[in-house]
Amino acid sequence: MTEQEAGKVILSPQQLERLWGEHLKGEFETKDVEATLATMVDDAYVNHMPVNTGGRGKDALRRFYRDDFIPSWPEDLKMTPVNRVVGEGQLVDELHLTFTHSKSMPWFLPNMPPTQKKIALDVVVVVQFRGDKLACERIYWDHAAVLRQLALLKV
Repeated sequence: MTEQEAGKVILSPQQLERLWGEHLKGEFETKDVEATLATMVDDAYVNHMPVNTGGRGKDALRRFYRDDFIPSWPEDLKMTPVNRVVGEGQLVDELHLTFTHSKSMPWFLPNMPPTQKKIALDVVVVVQFRGDKLACERIYWDHAAVLRQLALLKV
C-alpha cells in the first residue's frame, strides 16, 4: 500500500489505540528504533513543545530516537496513565511520570548534566494519525515546574 493510499484509511478508535500502543512499546519496552519508526509516516514529526526538541522525517527521527530519546530514560521511570481521549484520526494522552534525573536527557533538559534529583511531572501527548500510521506527536509539560524541582528556578 502506498502512503497516499494509506492516508485514505480510517482507523477505528480501538485501532488507533493499538497503533499508539505499538509505538510506545518500541520507545519504552523493546527500545527498538526501527519498530518505533515503522508506526510512523515518512514525513512524521515529533516536537517536545517546551524545549522544541524532536525531529521531522524518518531520518531525523531515527537519529533523535537512537541518540537522544530512547537511551536517555532513567531505569526508575514510572509512567501512569491519567486520561485518554480518542477522536477521529487523533488521540490525546495525559500521563504522570516520575523518575530520577540520573542520565543526560538532551531532549528534555538540553545541556544539563544529570542532577540525581527526583522529578514528577504531568505530560500531555497529542497524537495525530494519517491513515494507518502516526503523523505527529506534540508533547507538552510544565517546564517551569521541572526546573523548580531541580532548584534551577526560584519562585
